[in-house]
Amino acid sequence: MRLFILVCLGLFLFKDGALAKQNKQQPNILWIVTDDHRYDAVRAFNKMLHGREMSELGYVESPNIDKLTEMGTTFVNSYCHSAVCAPSRAAMHYGRYPFRTGVYAFEYHNNNLDHCKPTLPEQMADLGYQTFHVGKLGVRIKTITAEGKTKAHPIYQNDVSFKQMAKDGMTDWGKDWFRTFEGEKLEKPIKNLVFFVSPDGTFEYNSTELERQKPEFAGMSEEVLKKYDLLRIYNEKKGKHLDKGMILAGVSSQPAGKTRDGYYNKVLIDYLNNTDPKFKVGSQTVNGLEADKPLFVHLGYDFPHTPVIPPKSYRDRFQKYKYDVPEFDEKELELMPRQIQGYRKQAETDHFSDEEKQKMVQDYYAFCAYGDDLIGKSTEAFIKYSEDRNQPWTIVYVNGDHGWKLNDKGAVSKCTPWDVDTHNPIVIVSSDKKKFPPGKVVKDYTEFVDIAPTILADGGANLKSKQFAYLDGMDMAEVAAGKAPIRDYIIGESHAATGPRAFIRTKEFVFSMQTRPWKKNQENLDWARKANLDQIDPALYDMVNDPKETNNLAFDKKYKAITEAMREKLTNIIFDERVEVDWEKWGSGTKSYKSKNIPDAHDYKLDLPGVM
Repeated sequence: MRLFILVCLGLFLFKDGALAKQNKQQPNILWIVTDDHRYDAVRAFNKMLHGREMSELGYVESPNIDKLTEMGTTFVNSYCHSAVCAPSRAAMHYGRYPFRTGVYAFEYHNNNLDHCKPTLPEQMADLGYQTFHVGKLGVRIKTITAEGKTKAHPIYQNDVSFKQMAKDGMTDWGKDWFRTFEGEKLEKPIKNLVFFVSPDGTFEYNSTELERQKPEFAGMSEEVLKKYDLLRIYNEKKGKHLDKGMILAGVSSQPAGKTRDGYYNKVLIDYLNNTDPKFKVGSQTVNGLEADKPLFVHLGYDFPHTPVIPPKSYRDRFQKYKYDVPEFDEKELELMPRQIQGYRKQAETDHFSDEEKQKMVQDYYAFCAYGDDLIGKSTEAFIKYSEDRNQPWTIVYVNGDHGWKLNDKGAVSKCTPWDVDTHNPIVIVSSDKKKFPPGKVVKDYTEFVDIAPTILADGGANLKSKQFAYLDGMDMAEVAAGKAPIRDYIIGESHAATGPRAFIRTKEFVFSMQTRPWKKNQENLDWARKANLDQIDPALYDMVNDPKETNNLAFDKKYKAITEAMREKLTNIIFDERVEVDWEKWGSGTKSYKSKNIPDAHDYKLDLPGVM
C-alpha cells in the first residue's frame, strides 16, 4: 500500500514534466517588492547606469541594497509593464502581460475565465512550498461561487492582513472604510478615513467628515496636519485642503522600527523564529512554519509610497541636504500627448514653493533610506534562518512596482510611460553563486513578467512543460548566463489615470500610444491598428539625445519611419490574442473577448530604420 501511494505521488509530481529533476534541495525564497521606488534612490544603480553614486537631484543612501548588489546579480535595465500598483503587481504574480490577463488597472478580477491561470504563490504551493505573505499585495483577485457571487480568493497559504494590523495599532498610519465608529453606527459611512497611531497607542484622525458627524473631534484634522507637518498635494487655484490629496511629505507618528513597514519586518522575523504550530500577530492567528517544507515568502513594503512620512530620526538627518529639484519648461506641454497632459494636470506640483519642493524631495529620499535599513534587517534574518538549517536560499529584490516623479515634468506620482516611472532594477542573491554570481551586472533588458518564471524555475519547476506554457517571461538565471534571447525592446500597457496607453522601449527610442478611444473594454478591439496617427495620441522620444523625454518626435517627418515601425511592432504584439474583460463590480464579470492571433508578433527583435 505504501509503495502504491509513493508511486501515485510520484506520478502526480512529475505529471507533464512540471517538476524538474531535483539534484539539489529546493531553496527557501524571499521575494521583496517596494512601492513607488525610484531607481536613483539607490547608489549602486546610479553607479551602474550613470557612473555616479548620488542621484542627479542630490544625496541618497542605500548601504543594504548596495550590499545585495555586491552579493548577487543586478538586472539594472529591468522595467515594469504598468506604472500603477495593481496591474504591475498582477503582471508580477501571473508572469503575464496585461493584454494576456485583461488586468489593465484597478479592476477586481476573477479567476474563473478560460484565459486565467494560477498565480505564482499557487504554483509554488504545488511545487511543495509553504507560502507566506506580509505587507502590501495589490493583486485584486476574486473567485465566483456556484451561486454566481464573488468572494475572496487567498493566493498565499498564510497571509497577514495589513488592514487588521493597522486596526490593532501595529502601524504609524492607516486608512479604512468606517461604517461604525467607537461602537456607534455612523450617519454616513466614511470612505478611506486616514488615521495616525501615536507611540502610546492613541488613534488620531484626519477626516473633516468625521468632524462633521462627530463634533467632539472638531479641529483634529488641523492638529494632525500641524503635528506631523504634512504636505498634501494641492491645486494652485483651489488651494490646500485639510484631508484631501496625497501626503507628499511629513514625519511618522512612530519611531523607526514601529512604522507600518517596521511592523512588517517584525512579523516576518517573528514568523521565521516561531517554533509553534500557531502564532499571534495582534488579533490575528497565523499558521507557523512546517520544518519539512521549503519556504516561499513575499514581503511587500509600502515605502516610499504616500503618505511619505519617514521616522523623525531619518527626516531630521535628511533635512540638512539641499536638492536640485527638476525644473519644468511649460513649452514641453505643447508637444506632450493629450492623455499625459490630462493626468499631469491632476498631479502637478510646479506651483509648490521652493521650501515645499525641498521638503517633498528630502522626505522621499529619507523614507527610501529608512526602507533600505529595513531591507537589510529582513534579508539578514532570512539568510540566517536558512543557513542555521543548512538550507539553500534565494532573495529576489524588486526596486519598486514602478517609479515616482519628484517634480519631473512639473508633477509627482507615476502612471506614465516615462523612464522615471517604469525603470525598476531587480537584484537576485542566492546561496548558489554559479546561478546568480556576486557583483554581476546584466544590462540586457528584463521585464516584470520574468519574475514569476525565475522564482518558479528556482523552486524546481520545469518551465518547458505544458503547465507553464502560458508564462510570458524568461528565467532570469538564463538571462544572466547568456542563454536566453536578447530583447531589442520591452513593452507595457496601463489604463489607469492616463486612460488606455501602451508603450514600447528600445535602447534608442521609446514610443507610446493610446490603445482605444474610451476606457470601456471589449468593443472594437483593434481600433488602434486602424486609427490615424493623431487619433492614437502618439509620443516618440530619442533616448540617446533626449534622455529626459521632453521633445515628442512622433509628428516629425524625419522620424516618420521610426514612428511607423515602432507603432506596427507594438500594435502587433498587444493585439495578438489580446484579452479584454468586462469584470463588472467586484470582479463578477464572466464575459471575455480575445482578438485574433498575429503569428510571430513578439519575437524580441526590432530593427529600426534610420532618421530620414
